[in-house]
Amino acid sequence: MIIEINFNSDEAIYMQLTNQIIMGIATSRLKDGDALPSVRQLADTIGINMHTVNKAYALLRQEGFVSIDRRRGAVICVDADKVKALEEMKEKLTVALARGSCKNVTRQEVHQLIDEIFDEYI
Repeated sequence: MIIEINFNSDEAIYMQLTNQIIMGIATSRLKDGDALPSVRQLADTIGINMHTVNKAYALLRQEGFVSIDRRRGAVICVDADKVKALEEMKEKLTVALARGSCKNVTRQEVHQLIDEIFDEYI
């Protein structure tokens, strides 16, 4: 698993880490049952604080992307709660679409963009 952290980004490091793991799952680089590196190992590899990795893993667990096992550590275990996933997507997309609408982004451009992004995961 290759994680690239942009230390100059305005996005918090734990969110960058969380998002990259989710992207790894979506692109099948990480599969159900795969163990993630230990908190200490990943922190040392990336050069970040262990608490940052721990926060990312906790968020991934909370959002249903990993389970935490005392023996195996963090393991990819995608919670297939589609209704919850759709509710979360709607919430995030509502704001993103409002921003786009303010910038005169058309429905057609949005659909094209979504199709391009979705094709990356198939």
